[in-house]
Amino acid sequence: MDKEALRSHHDLGGIPKYMCEPVDTEPHGLTDFDKEVDALRQILGAKQVMSVDELRRGIEAIPEAEYHRLSYYRRWIRSITDNLLTKGVITEAELRAALEGA
Repeated sequence: MDKEALRSHHDLGGIPKYMCEPVDTEPHGLTDFDKEVDALRQILGAKQVMSVDELRRGIEAIPEAEYHRLSYYRRWIRSITDNLLTKGVITEAELRAALEGA
């Protein structure tokens, strides 16, 4: 890769700033939230509402500051939400109502 080529903010491989701590390779459990987000993504894929590629593109489109602030599955839910809003599957009003009821 050209040393001068600009990277997207989600492309962290080999960047010294992110290599300062060892990667935790020990297995760890998923939270209930993580499992629910994964299940939602699988259902949306099975129903052909949203593909894995759309999930990835949505994650890569998250603004840099927010991308680094969000956890792995919070990035997923942000992408899922943005995709469903863009496709008109849900409206902002429906989303707000659901969040207020939570």
